[in-house]
Amino acid sequence: MDGQGEIRVELRQRPEGGEDALVTIAHERKLNTLNAGLMRSLIAAMAELAAKPDLRAVVLTGAGGKAFVGGADIGEMATITDGAGGRAFIELVHGCCRAMRDCPVPVIGRINGWTLGAGLELAAACDLRIAAEGAQFGMPEVRVGIPSVVEAALLPGLIGWGRTRRLLLLGETFTAAEALGWGFLERVVPAASLDAAVEEWLAHIGAAGPLAIRNQKALIRQWEDLPLGKAIAAGIPAFARSWESDEPQRLMRHFLDRPRHR
Repeated sequence: MDGQGEIRVELRQRPEGGEDALVTIAHERKLNTLNAGLMRSLIAAMAELAAKPDLRAVVLTGAGGKAFVGGADIGEMATITDGAGGRAFIELVHGCCRAMRDCPVPVIGRINGWTLGAGLELAAACDLRIAAEGAQFGMPEVRVGIPSVVEAALLPGLIGWGRTRRLLLLGETFTAAEALGWGFLERVVPAASLDAAVEEWLAHIGAAGPLAIRNQKALIRQWEDLPLGKAIAAGIPAFARSWESDEPQRLMRHFLDRPRHR
């Protein structure tokens, strides 16, 4: 690993079939902050994973126990001299977040420490978020002269407008317990239990139909961008597409044939 960090991808076979991927942002010396090179590597790694037909889920995390992602690299941003440079940098941040949202299978954010700025946006772009008890969260961009942008726009849907304004305008940090209460996190566990808790979620995903999971994620993405009536209507073709494979028949037959306990 050079001084700019690296993206590590570990593929693991699932006992239920298929495989999942552990994607680690490894820049531990700088709290896994995102520089341009790391972001390009993350986007490329996610594109490669998205093309794998047997992929069931992705787990995204940061190296070490101190940080998920401590933000974008302020040292690198400080060298930007004009709007074009700013645009190029933030488009990479957006590209990383979009790679999580556009991944055809669920992305679980395994949050193991500081999650700030671009790191919080990246976490928001994951489908599910589970954090260690000691994790800390914040959006301090206004304190270094820039607004919080791109996937920060997801925050009102997760935590509400008032809390979003507090987070973005005051630049405070908040705890994992607060993030859970606000609705940003789905679960908080002791650090020693983080991997076991992630594995529990992976087992639930593995027990479901792989095509159903992919169809469900695609439909959820549609719901985010559609008015309510159109979002409801979008479910009809999504449901019909399920029968383009034999997955419903197989899994429903398995359900009907299971032993009954009285």
